[in-house]
Amino acid sequence: MVFSSIIFIFFFLPAVLFFYYISPRVIRNGILFFFSLIFYSWGEPVYVLIMLFSTVFDYVNGILIERFKAKQKQGLAKAVLINAVCVNLGILCFFKYSNFFIENMNVVFDAGIPLLEIALPIGISFYTFQTMSYTIDVYTGAANTQRNIISFGSYVTMFPQLVAGPIVQYKDIDAQLKSRKETIDGFSYGIERFVIGLSKKVLLANNIGLIWEQISGGNLGTLAVSEAWLGAIAYAFQIYFDFSGYSDMAIGLGQMFGFRFRENFDHPYVSKSITEFWRRWHISLGTWFREYVYIPLGGNRKGPYRQMINILIVWCLTGFWHGASWNFVLWGLYFGVLLIIEKLFLLKHLEKSKWISHLYCLILVLVSWMIFAFDDMTNVSAYLKAMFGLNHAGVFNSNTIYYLGTNLLLFVACAVCSVGLIKKEKLSSKMKMNRNIVDISKIVILLVLFGINICFLIGDSYNPFLYFRF
Repeated sequence: MVFSSIIFIFFFLPAVLFFYYISPRVIRNGILFFFSLIFYSWGEPVYVLIMLFSTVFDYVNGILIERFKAKQKQGLAKAVLINAVCVNLGILCFFKYSNFFIENMNVVFDAGIPLLEIALPIGISFYTFQTMSYTIDVYTGAANTQRNIISFGSYVTMFPQLVAGPIVQYKDIDAQLKSRKETIDGFSYGIERFVIGLSKKVLLANNIGLIWEQISGGNLGTLAVSEAWLGAIAYAFQIYFDFSGYSDMAIGLGQMFGFRFRENFDHPYVSKSITEFWRRWHISLGTWFREYVYIPLGGNRKGPYRQMINILIVWCLTGFWHGASWNFVLWGLYFGVLLIIEKLFLLKHLEKSKWISHLYCLILVLVSWMIFAFDDMTNVSAYLKAMFGLNHAGVFNSNTIYYLGTNLLLFVACAVCSVGLIKKEKLSSKMKMNRNIVDISKIVILLVLFGINICFLIGDSYNPFLYFRF
Protein backbone atom coordinates (compact mmCIF):
# COMPACT_ATOMS: atom_id res chain seq x y z
CA MET A 1 0.00 0.00 0.00
CA VAL A 2 1.33 3.43 -0.94
CA PHE A 3 0.20 6.89 0.13
CA SER A 4 -0.59 7.86 -3.46
CA SER A 5 -3.32 5.27 -3.87
CA ILE A 6 -7.10 5.41 -3.75
CA ILE A 7 -7.33 2.65 -1.14
CA PHE A 8 -4.99 4.49 1.24
CA ILE A 9 -6.56 7.94 0.83
CA PHE A 10 -10.22 6.95 0.95
CA PHE A 11 -10.25 3.79 3.06
CA PHE A 12 -7.16 3.11 5.19
CA LEU A 13 -6.36 6.65 6.37
CA PRO A 14 -9.98 7.59 7.29
CA ALA A 15 -10.31 4.31 9.23
CA VAL A 16 -7.09 4.97 11.20
CA LEU A 17 -8.10 8.56 11.98
CA PHE A 18 -11.59 7.50 13.08
CA PHE A 19 -10.45 4.82 15.52
CA TYR A 20 -7.52 6.95 16.70
CA TYR A 21 -9.63 9.96 17.68
CA ILE A 22 -12.53 8.05 19.23
CA SER A 23 -10.11 6.08 21.42
CA PRO A 24 -8.91 7.17 24.86
CA ARG A 25 -5.51 8.83 24.76
CA VAL A 26 -3.96 6.00 26.76
CA ILE A 27 -4.46 3.46 23.92
CA ARG A 28 -3.74 5.70 20.92
CA ASN A 29 -0.20 4.37 20.53
CA GLY A 30 -1.74 0.91 20.43
CA ILE A 31 -4.14 2.00 17.69
CA LEU A 32 -1.20 3.30 15.63
CA PHE A 33 0.75 0.11 16.27
CA PHE A 34 -2.15 -2.10 15.17
CA PHE A 35 -2.94 -0.18 12.00
CA SER A 36 0.76 0.18 11.13
CA LEU A 37 1.06 -3.61 11.18
CA ILE A 38 -1.94 -3.83 8.84
CA PHE A 39 -0.36 -1.23 6.57
CA TYR A 40 2.90 -3.18 6.34
CA SER A 41 1.21 -6.56 6.08
CA TRP A 42 -0.86 -5.36 3.14
CA GLY A 43 2.01 -6.05 0.77
CA GLU A 44 4.29 -8.33 2.81
CA PRO A 45 2.39 -10.38 5.44
CA VAL A 46 5.32 -12.72 6.06
CA TYR A 47 8.01 -10.06 6.47
CA VAL A 48 6.05 -8.30 9.19
CA LEU A 49 7.42 -11.04 11.48
CA ILE A 50 10.95 -9.75 10.87
CA MET A 51 9.91 -6.25 11.85
CA LEU A 52 8.16 -7.58 14.98
CA PHE A 53 11.31 -9.54 15.88
CA SER A 54 13.42 -6.38 15.54
CA THR A 55 10.92 -4.51 17.70
CA VAL A 56 10.93 -7.07 20.54
CA PHE A 57 14.67 -7.69 20.25
CA ASP A 58 15.66 -4.04 20.59
CA TYR A 59 13.02 -3.38 23.24
CA VAL A 60 14.61 -6.10 25.40
CA ASN A 61 18.12 -4.85 24.61
CA GLY A 62 17.19 -1.35 25.80
CA ILE A 63 16.02 -2.72 29.15
CA LEU A 64 19.13 -4.91 29.54
CA ILE A 65 21.44 -1.99 28.79
CA GLU A 66 19.65 0.16 31.36
CA ARG A 67 19.88 -2.56 34.04
CA PHE A 68 23.55 -3.29 33.45
CA LYS A 69 24.41 0.40 33.49
CA ALA A 70 22.46 0.86 36.74
CA LYS A 71 24.54 -1.96 38.29
CA GLN A 72 27.78 -0.38 37.01
CA LYS A 73 28.34 -3.32 34.69
CA GLN A 74 29.48 -1.24 31.75
CA GLY A 75 31.14 -4.16 30.01
CA LEU A 76 27.92 -6.16 29.89
CA ALA A 77 25.96 -3.13 28.72
CA LYS A 78 28.48 -2.66 25.91
CA ALA A 79 28.25 -6.36 25.01
CA VAL A 80 24.46 -6.06 24.70
CA LEU A 81 24.87 -3.02 22.46
CA ILE A 82 27.40 -4.76 20.21
CA ASN A 83 25.16 -7.82 19.98
CA ALA A 84 22.16 -5.62 19.10
CA VAL A 85 24.07 -3.82 16.35
CA CYS A 86 25.44 -7.07 14.93
CA VAL A 87 22.05 -8.81 14.87
CA ASN A 88 20.30 -5.82 13.30
CA LEU A 89 22.98 -5.41 10.66
CA GLY A 90 23.05 -9.17 10.17
CA ILE A 91 19.35 -9.27 9.32
CA LEU A 92 19.72 -6.28 7.00
CA CYS A 93 22.76 -7.77 5.26
CA PHE A 94 21.15 -11.19 4.83
CA PHE A 95 18.08 -9.87 3.03
CA LYS A 96 19.69 -6.98 1.21
CA TYR A 97 23.23 -8.06 0.40
CA SER A 98 23.39 -11.89 0.34
CA ASN A 99 22.90 -12.18 -3.41
CA PHE A 100 25.33 -9.30 -4.02
CA PHE A 101 28.12 -11.15 -2.20
CA ILE A 102 27.21 -14.46 -3.83
CA GLU A 103 27.27 -12.90 -7.31
CA ASN A 104 30.70 -11.38 -6.69
CA MET A 105 32.08 -14.62 -5.24
CA ASN A 106 30.84 -16.45 -8.33
CA VAL A 107 32.56 -13.92 -10.59
CA VAL A 108 35.88 -13.90 -8.71
CA PHE A 109 36.15 -17.58 -7.72
CA ASP A 110 33.80 -19.17 -10.28
CA ALA A 111 32.08 -20.72 -7.27
CA GLY A 112 28.75 -21.46 -8.92
CA ILE A 113 26.79 -20.75 -5.75
CA PRO A 114 23.06 -20.43 -6.51
CA LEU A 115 21.40 -17.14 -5.60
CA LEU A 116 18.97 -17.05 -2.70
CA GLU A 117 15.35 -16.68 -3.72
CA ILE A 118 14.46 -14.02 -1.18
CA ALA A 119 12.74 -10.69 -1.65
CA LEU A 120 13.90 -7.51 0.03
CA PRO A 121 11.49 -6.55 2.83
CA ILE A 122 10.10 -3.08 2.15
CA GLY A 123 11.56 -0.40 4.40
CA ILE A 124 14.05 -2.69 6.16
CA SER A 125 16.89 -0.18 5.68
CA PHE A 126 14.83 2.52 7.36
CA TYR A 127 13.38 0.69 10.36
CA THR A 128 16.67 -1.13 11.03
CA PHE A 129 18.42 2.23 11.40
CA GLN A 130 15.62 3.42 13.70
CA THR A 131 15.83 0.43 16.05
CA MET A 132 19.63 0.70 16.09
CA SER A 133 19.43 4.39 17.00
CA TYR A 134 17.28 3.45 20.01
CA THR A 135 19.76 1.00 21.56
CA ILE A 136 22.70 3.30 20.84
CA ASP A 137 20.92 6.29 22.36
CA VAL A 138 19.97 4.30 25.46
CA TYR A 139 23.58 3.17 25.84
CA THR A 140 25.00 6.68 25.48
CA GLY A 141 22.32 8.20 27.71
CA ALA A 142 20.86 10.33 24.91
CA ALA A 143 17.44 8.69 25.37
CA ASN A 144 15.47 7.07 28.16
CA THR A 145 14.56 3.41 28.10
CA GLN A 146 11.07 2.73 26.78
CA ARG A 147 9.31 0.27 29.06
CA ASN A 148 6.02 0.19 27.20
CA ILE A 149 6.48 -2.27 24.33
CA ILE A 150 3.35 -0.98 22.56
CA SER A 151 4.73 2.55 22.53
CA PHE A 152 8.08 1.27 21.31
CA GLY A 153 6.32 -0.81 18.67
CA SER A 154 4.41 2.22 17.45
CA TYR A 155 7.74 4.06 17.07
CA VAL A 156 9.30 1.28 14.99
CA THR A 157 6.27 0.48 12.85
CA MET A 158 4.64 3.91 12.54
CA PHE A 159 3.14 3.76 9.05
CA PRO A 160 3.68 7.42 8.01
CA GLN A 161 7.45 6.94 7.84
CA LEU A 162 7.84 3.17 7.98
CA VAL A 163 8.76 2.21 4.44
CA ALA A 164 10.69 5.23 3.10
CA GLY A 165 11.50 7.53 5.99
CA PRO A 166 12.33 10.09 7.07
CA ILE A 167 14.51 8.18 9.54
CA VAL A 168 13.23 9.22 12.96
CA GLN A 169 15.69 8.91 15.83
CA TYR A 170 14.16 7.68 19.06
CA LYS A 171 15.50 10.56 21.14
CA ASP A 172 13.59 12.99 18.91
CA ILE A 173 10.27 11.26 19.46
CA ASP A 174 10.56 9.83 22.99
CA ALA A 175 8.59 12.63 24.65
CA GLN A 176 5.97 12.64 21.90
CA LEU A 177 5.28 8.94 22.42
CA LYS A 178 4.49 9.62 26.06
CA SER A 179 2.52 12.83 25.71
CA ARG A 180 1.59 14.77 22.60
CA LYS A 181 -1.15 17.22 21.86
CA GLU A 182 -3.24 16.87 18.75
CA THR A 183 -4.59 20.25 17.64
CA ILE A 184 -6.87 21.53 14.88
CA ASP A 185 -4.05 23.74 13.59
CA GLY A 186 -1.66 20.80 13.55
CA PHE A 187 -4.20 18.58 11.82
CA SER A 188 -4.97 21.19 9.16
CA TYR A 189 -1.25 21.74 8.58
CA GLY A 190 -0.88 17.98 8.24
CA ILE A 191 -3.53 17.92 5.52
CA GLU A 192 -1.76 20.77 3.74
CA ARG A 193 1.60 18.99 3.81
CA PHE A 194 0.02 15.72 2.69
CA VAL A 195 -1.69 17.33 -0.32
CA ILE A 196 1.50 19.18 -1.26
CA GLY A 197 3.49 15.95 -1.04
CA LEU A 198 0.84 14.05 -2.99
CA SER A 199 0.97 16.74 -5.70
CA LYS A 200 4.76 16.52 -5.88
CA LYS A 201 4.50 12.78 -6.32
CA VAL A 202 1.49 12.43 -8.64
CA LEU A 203 1.61 15.61 -10.73
CA LEU A 204 5.36 16.19 -10.98
CA ALA A 205 7.38 13.05 -10.22
CA ASN A 206 5.16 10.62 -12.10
CA ASN A 207 4.88 12.77 -15.21
CA ILE A 208 8.51 13.85 -15.44
CA GLY A 209 9.45 10.24 -14.70
CA LEU A 210 7.75 9.11 -17.90
CA ILE A 211 10.19 11.25 -19.87
CA TRP A 212 13.12 9.64 -18.08
CA GLU A 213 11.66 6.17 -18.74
CA GLN A 214 11.43 6.90 -22.45
CA ILE A 215 14.94 8.33 -22.74
CA SER A 216 16.69 5.73 -20.56
CA GLY A 217 14.69 2.82 -22.00
CA GLY A 218 16.09 3.20 -25.52
CA ASN A 219 19.51 2.59 -27.03
CA LEU A 220 21.87 4.56 -24.76
CA GLY A 221 24.61 4.44 -27.35
CA THR A 222 22.59 6.57 -29.77
CA LEU A 223 21.63 9.36 -27.35
CA ALA A 224 22.67 12.84 -28.41
CA VAL A 225 24.29 15.07 -25.80
CA SER A 226 21.21 17.28 -25.47
CA GLU A 227 18.86 14.31 -25.08
CA ALA A 228 21.10 12.68 -22.48
CA TRP A 229 21.26 15.85 -20.37
CA LEU A 230 17.50 16.33 -20.70
CA GLY A 231 17.00 12.79 -19.43
CA ALA A 232 19.36 13.43 -16.52
CA ILE A 233 17.41 16.58 -15.60
CA ALA A 234 14.14 14.64 -15.81
CA TYR A 235 15.48 11.93 -13.49
CA ALA A 236 16.82 14.56 -11.06
CA PHE A 237 13.36 16.10 -10.86
CA GLN A 238 11.68 12.71 -10.56
CA ILE A 239 13.79 11.44 -7.69
CA TYR A 240 13.52 14.76 -5.85
CA PHE A 241 9.75 15.12 -6.13
CA ASP A 242 9.24 11.40 -5.56
CA PHE A 243 11.22 11.28 -2.33
CA SER A 244 10.54 14.77 -0.98
CA GLY A 245 6.88 14.27 -1.84
CA TYR A 246 6.83 11.08 0.22
CA SER A 247 8.59 12.88 3.07
CA ASP A 248 6.04 15.70 2.93
CA MET A 249 3.21 13.19 3.10
CA ALA A 250 4.91 11.39 6.02
CA ILE A 251 5.42 14.66 7.91
CA GLY A 252 1.82 15.66 7.19
CA LEU A 253 0.45 12.31 8.38
CA GLY A 254 2.58 12.60 11.52
CA GLN A 255 1.04 16.01 12.21
CA MET A 256 -2.46 14.51 11.94
CA PHE A 257 -1.58 12.20 14.84
CA GLY A 258 0.23 14.85 16.87
CA PHE A 259 3.82 13.94 15.92
CA ARG A 260 6.42 16.46 14.75
CA PHE A 261 8.99 14.86 12.46
CA ARG A 262 12.10 16.71 11.33
CA GLU A 263 12.27 18.04 7.79
CA ASN A 264 14.01 15.74 5.33
CA PHE A 265 14.60 18.13 2.40
CA ASP A 266 15.40 21.82 2.12
CA HIS A 267 15.41 22.73 -1.60
CA PRO A 268 18.70 20.92 -2.34
CA TYR A 269 18.88 22.09 -5.96
CA VAL A 270 19.62 25.67 -4.86
CA SER A 271 22.91 24.49 -3.38
CA LYS A 272 26.22 26.08 -4.38
CA SER A 273 28.43 23.19 -3.32
CA ILE A 274 28.21 19.46 -2.76
CA THR A 275 28.71 20.12 0.95
CA GLU A 276 25.62 22.32 0.99
CA PHE A 277 23.69 19.84 -1.17
CA TRP A 278 24.11 17.13 1.43
CA ARG A 279 22.95 19.45 4.18
CA ARG A 280 19.71 19.82 2.24
CA TRP A 281 19.14 16.36 0.70
CA HIS A 282 17.84 13.38 2.77
CA ILE A 283 18.69 15.22 5.96
CA SER A 284 17.62 12.39 8.26
CA LEU A 285 20.02 9.90 6.63
CA GLY A 286 22.93 12.36 6.71
CA THR A 287 22.21 13.08 10.38
CA TRP A 288 22.12 9.35 11.19
CA PHE A 289 25.47 8.63 9.56
CA ARG A 290 27.05 11.71 11.12
CA GLU A 291 25.92 10.87 14.67
CA TYR A 292 26.31 7.07 14.61
CA VAL A 293 29.25 6.53 12.25
CA TYR A 294 31.26 9.67 11.47
CA ILE A 295 31.51 11.06 15.03
CA PRO A 296 32.21 7.64 16.67
CA LEU A 297 35.00 7.11 14.11
CA GLY A 298 36.58 10.33 15.34
CA GLY A 299 35.02 12.85 12.98
CA ASN A 300 37.45 15.73 12.49
CA ARG A 301 38.97 15.43 15.95
CA LYS A 302 41.98 13.30 15.00
CA GLY A 303 43.56 15.39 12.29
CA PRO A 304 42.86 16.04 8.60
CA TYR A 305 44.18 12.69 7.33
CA ARG A 306 41.92 10.68 9.65
CA GLN A 307 39.01 12.97 8.78
CA MET A 308 39.42 12.18 5.09
CA ILE A 309 39.44 8.45 5.83
CA ASN A 310 36.31 8.84 7.97
CA ILE A 311 34.52 10.71 5.19
CA LEU A 312 35.34 7.97 2.66
CA ILE A 313 34.12 5.26 5.07
CA VAL A 314 30.87 7.10 5.74
CA TRP A 315 30.18 7.70 2.07
CA CYS A 316 31.05 4.18 1.04
CA LEU A 317 28.52 2.97 3.63
CA THR A 318 26.00 5.60 2.54
CA GLY A 319 26.20 4.39 -1.04
CA PHE A 320 26.01 0.72 0.00
CA TRP A 321 23.00 1.48 2.22
CA HIS A 322 21.07 2.53 -0.87
CA GLY A 323 21.46 -0.78 -2.63
CA ALA A 324 23.40 -3.98 -3.18
CA SER A 325 25.13 -2.96 -6.38
CA TRP A 326 28.51 -1.54 -7.33
CA ASN A 327 26.96 1.56 -8.85
CA PHE A 328 25.74 2.61 -5.39
CA VAL A 329 29.20 2.10 -3.88
CA LEU A 330 30.68 4.17 -6.72
CA TRP A 331 27.97 6.80 -6.18
CA GLY A 332 28.85 7.05 -2.50
CA LEU A 333 32.60 7.25 -3.11
CA TYR A 334 31.99 9.84 -5.85
CA PHE A 335 30.40 12.14 -3.28
CA GLY A 336 32.99 11.26 -0.65
CA VAL A 337 35.84 12.35 -2.93
CA LEU A 338 34.03 15.56 -3.91
CA LEU A 339 33.40 16.43 -0.26
CA ILE A 340 37.06 15.86 0.57
CA ILE A 341 38.18 18.09 -2.32
CA GLU A 342 35.80 20.83 -1.15
CA LYS A 343 37.03 20.59 2.43
CA LEU A 344 40.68 20.69 1.39
CA PHE A 345 40.61 23.76 -0.84
CA LEU A 346 37.66 24.15 -3.22
CA LEU A 347 34.94 25.35 -0.85
CA LYS A 348 36.54 28.73 -0.18
CA HIS A 349 36.81 29.39 -3.92
CA LEU A 350 33.18 28.40 -4.59
CA GLU A 351 32.01 31.05 -2.16
CA LYS A 352 33.39 33.78 -4.43
CA SER A 353 31.00 33.19 -7.35
CA LYS A 354 27.32 32.46 -6.78
CA TRP A 355 26.35 31.44 -10.31
CA ILE A 356 29.47 29.44 -11.18
CA SER A 357 29.27 27.54 -7.91
CA HIS A 358 25.59 26.80 -8.46
CA LEU A 359 26.25 25.51 -11.99
CA TYR A 360 29.19 23.46 -10.70
CA CYS A 361 26.98 21.81 -8.09
CA LEU A 362 24.10 21.07 -10.46
CA ILE A 363 26.36 19.47 -13.09
CA LEU A 364 28.04 17.21 -10.54
CA VAL A 365 24.71 16.23 -8.99
CA LEU A 366 23.22 15.39 -12.41
CA VAL A 367 26.23 13.19 -13.14
CA SER A 368 25.79 11.50 -9.77
CA TRP A 369 22.16 10.64 -10.51
CA MET A 370 23.19 8.78 -13.63
CA ILE A 371 25.53 6.64 -11.54
CA PHE A 372 22.66 6.13 -9.12
CA ALA A 373 19.97 5.34 -11.71
CA PHE A 374 21.49 2.25 -13.38
CA ASP A 375 22.36 -0.97 -11.55
CA ASP A 376 24.34 -2.14 -14.57
CA MET A 377 27.71 -0.39 -14.75
CA THR A 378 27.70 -0.85 -18.53
CA ASN A 379 24.62 1.37 -18.73
CA VAL A 380 26.21 3.89 -16.35
CA SER A 381 29.21 4.11 -18.65
CA ALA A 382 27.07 4.36 -21.80
CA TYR A 383 24.90 7.13 -20.40
CA LEU A 384 27.83 9.19 -19.11
CA LYS A 385 29.52 8.86 -22.51
CA ALA A 386 26.36 10.16 -24.14
CA MET A 387 26.21 13.14 -21.75
CA PHE A 388 29.72 14.21 -22.70
CA GLY A 389 29.55 13.35 -26.40
CA LEU A 390 31.93 10.41 -26.20
CA ASN A 391 29.54 8.10 -28.06
CA HIS A 392 29.82 10.27 -31.20
CA ALA A 393 26.01 10.48 -31.59
CA GLY A 394 25.94 14.24 -32.02
CA VAL A 395 25.09 17.19 -29.83
CA PHE A 396 21.47 17.80 -30.75
CA ASN A 397 18.64 15.72 -32.22
CA SER A 398 14.93 15.82 -32.97
CA ASN A 399 14.05 13.86 -29.83
CA THR A 400 15.23 16.75 -27.68
CA ILE A 401 12.97 19.15 -29.57
CA TYR A 402 10.05 16.76 -29.18
CA TYR A 403 10.50 16.25 -25.42
CA LEU A 404 10.95 19.97 -24.79
CA GLY A 405 8.13 21.00 -27.10
CA THR A 406 5.60 18.66 -25.51
CA ASN A 407 6.76 19.02 -21.89
CA LEU A 408 8.16 22.54 -21.56
CA LEU A 409 5.55 23.63 -19.00
CA LEU A 410 6.24 20.50 -16.95
CA PHE A 411 9.98 21.22 -16.85
CA VAL A 412 9.31 24.85 -15.90
CA ALA A 413 6.90 23.78 -13.13
CA CYS A 414 9.46 21.30 -11.78
CA ALA A 415 12.20 23.93 -11.83
CA VAL A 416 10.06 26.52 -10.04
CA CYS A 417 8.82 24.09 -7.38
CA SER A 418 12.24 22.52 -6.78
CA VAL A 419 13.88 25.82 -5.84
CA GLY A 420 10.93 27.18 -3.87
CA LEU A 421 10.37 30.38 -5.84
CA ILE A 422 6.69 30.47 -4.86
CA LYS A 423 6.19 30.80 -1.12
CA LYS A 424 2.92 31.54 0.59
CA GLU A 425 4.43 34.09 2.97
CA LYS A 426 6.13 36.12 0.23
CA LEU A 427 3.09 35.96 -2.02
CA SER A 428 0.70 37.21 0.64
CA SER A 429 3.01 40.04 1.73
CA LYS A 430 3.61 41.25 -1.82
CA MET A 431 -0.07 41.20 -2.68
CA LYS A 432 -0.94 42.69 0.73
CA MET A 433 -3.63 40.12 1.35
CA ASN A 434 -5.24 39.81 4.76
CA ARG A 435 -5.09 36.54 6.66
CA ASN A 436 -8.64 35.44 5.82
CA ILE A 437 -8.12 35.82 2.06
CA VAL A 438 -4.87 33.90 2.27
CA ASP A 439 -6.49 31.07 4.24
CA ILE A 440 -9.49 30.82 1.92
CA SER A 441 -7.24 30.90 -1.14
CA LYS A 442 -5.08 28.18 0.36
CA ILE A 443 -8.09 25.94 1.03
CA VAL A 444 -9.39 26.41 -2.51
CA ILE A 445 -5.98 25.66 -4.03
CA LEU A 446 -5.53 22.54 -1.87
CA LEU A 447 -8.99 21.26 -2.80
CA VAL A 448 -8.31 21.81 -6.50
CA LEU A 449 -4.91 20.09 -6.23
CA PHE A 450 -6.45 17.19 -4.33
CA GLY A 451 -9.15 16.77 -6.98
CA ILE A 452 -6.60 16.82 -9.80
CA ASN A 453 -4.44 14.28 -7.97
CA ILE A 454 -7.38 11.91 -7.59
CA CYS A 455 -8.19 12.21 -11.28
CA PHE A 456 -4.60 11.31 -12.13
CA LEU A 457 -4.56 8.38 -9.69
CA ILE A 458 -7.75 6.93 -11.11
CA GLY A 459 -6.50 7.02 -14.68
CA ASP A 460 -2.74 6.57 -14.26
CA SER A 461 -0.95 3.22 -14.07
CA TYR A 462 2.56 4.71 -13.63
CA ASN A 463 2.92 5.33 -9.89
CA PRO A 464 6.25 4.00 -8.58
CA PHE A 465 8.03 5.08 -5.40
CA LEU A 466 11.75 5.05 -6.20
CA TYR A 467 12.94 4.79 -2.59
CA PHE A 468 10.80 1.74 -1.80
CA ARG A 469 13.60 -0.45 -3.16
CA PHE A 470 16.02 0.80 -0.51
